[in-house]
Amino acid sequence: MTTSQSTKTPSATAPPPKRKSKLGPMARREARLALWMLAPTFLIVMSVVLFPLLANFWISVKPVKLSDLRPPTPVVSERVRGDMDVAGQEFRIQYRMRNSSRKGDITDVVLIDTLPPGITIITDDPACTVNGSDVRCTLDQLEAGERTRLELTAIADESFAANPVSPRDSEPTVTGNAENILTNSEFTLDNFARIFDSREFWSVLWVTLAYTVFGTLGALVLGLFAAQMLNKPFAGRSILRGLFLFPYVAPVIAVAFTWVILLDPFNGTFNAILQRMNLADEGVNFFGQRALPIDIFGMTIEFPLALATVIAFEAWRYFPLSFLFILARMQSISSDMYEAAEVDGATPLQQFWHISLPQLLGILSTLFLLRFIWTFNKFDDIFLLTGGAAGTRTLTVDVYEQGFALSNLGAGAAVAVAIFVLLLIFAVFYFKFVHREDS
Repeated sequence: MTTSQSTKTPSATAPPPKRKSKLGPMARREARLALWMLAPTFLIVMSVVLFPLLANFWISVKPVKLSDLRPPTPVVSERVRGDMDVAGQEFRIQYRMRNSSRKGDITDVVLIDTLPPGITIITDDPACTVNGSDVRCTLDQLEAGERTRLELTAIADESFAANPVSPRDSEPTVTGNAENILTNSEFTLDNFARIFDSREFWSVLWVTLAYTVFGTLGALVLGLFAAQMLNKPFAGRSILRGLFLFPYVAPVIAVAFTWVILLDPFNGTFNAILQRMNLADEGVNFFGQRALPIDIFGMTIEFPLALATVIAFEAWRYFPLSFLFILARMQSISSDMYEAAEVDGATPLQQFWHISLPQLLGILSTLFLLRFIWTFNKFDDIFLLTGGAAGTRTLTVDVYEQGFALSNLGAGAAVAVAIFVLLLIFAVFYFKFVHREDS
């Protein structure tokens, strides 16, 4: 008689057993304590990051203009009509009030003033009450743009007439309640409807995408070539590495105006060289000419000259950042791989394509993400070079134009929200597809 011993095998579809935490009670208490200690710093950082973002979203749904940043306030000026230096002679004290805003009303307006000793009020305004030398005037409402006048009739005694003091020497105080458009409950989507219904917005969006994509790719390509050139040791390599960083570390206003002077259509050095070489009959306005007609095989193509010039500036100015990261990654690649490739007869181009480039894909994708976001948000470069003219207006320049040139803060904030949403979509797409493949 034989007996068989059966063994149970775990099912292939059974969930894996849960791992018990290796942290002891003391370690868990220390971890909780560390989180509580970091909580204030985390809250401060989140408030610094989130408050401007939430404020921008808030303003984007408000019908707010640049002039609406200051809420309606009552303004008063005091004037005296008549002779104060004659005892017993009547004179008038006038309070001229106005609403500083032409849109919002002011309610519960109160004016308080103290008159110099020796002045007696004989007739007062219906809106004012006099208690000795104290004057108090109240208005239920001061409508938008309204101007009104309060007038008191007074006489001076002999002591005041001998040494008159103007009532204007004591400034009256005026207060009132007004609705602030930034804090009220009025919301609207007109800002978004206005910008999305405009054909100009979509044109600016395409310019922004072209500027961002080509500027980012140009910076990466230049950085890759620079890193490849300075990867091998040679005499003077350290000096060249330092010089290659100049475009990135130099002040943007200095390099921008240097480019403007060099490419000036009348006195620019570059245009002078083109004319001396008979490549151009007259100076080319690189930053002011929207399109340059080019004949190719009998076809005339409108080349976006100004946009291409600012893209070239973008690639030149920010390639040193890519150069630093790429060079650091290339320095970490083992030289044994290149030596083995040489033994196998691989050419330098084949070594770059099959060894260097696959090793650099991770850093190149990360640099593309960072440079894309930074270039998409770039404002100062284009504003200094062209001011957004000649077909170089990007979304960030449009934010400035809407908010300050046109004094429409709500529309400018709406464009900024559109920029945030577009970058958020790009980041989600990148981390969902591109980053996963790189990993």
